[in-house]
Amino acid sequence: QVHLVESGGGLVQPGGSLRLSCTASGRTFNGYAIGWFRQAPGKERDFVAAISWGGGTAYYADSVKGRFTISRDHAKNKVYLHMKSLKPEDTAVYYCAAGPTSRGREAYEYPCWGQGTQVTVSS
Repeated sequence: QVHLVESGGGLVQPGGSLRLSCTASGRTFNGYAIGWFRQAPGKERDFVAAISWGGGTAYYADSVKGRFTISRDHAKNKVYLHMKSLKPEDTAVYYCAAGPTSRGREAYEYPCWGQGTQVTVSS
């Protein structure tokens, strides 16, 4: 089972940018699709984006389409979530997760999870 670690979260002003990283340890990402989810206080964990194992297919939630980009670097064993034009409503704990298909948009479809990284968008 792959172990995932997120990094790159922090405090950013509205309109700003951040890049989140998801790194595999103990085992590579090979064969896994990777998804990003987020969870705001008092809310459910929501799908943000997902990328196929090969990196050729990506899916996005409507709320982030055009602002967020997911990418992966097999050589570095990392998946990135590039976020721009950030809004206060993007504030949440962001999680990366590994699963069998990038078509999954529900948390239960991803068996392996990281511990999360906090993103706060505020002036």
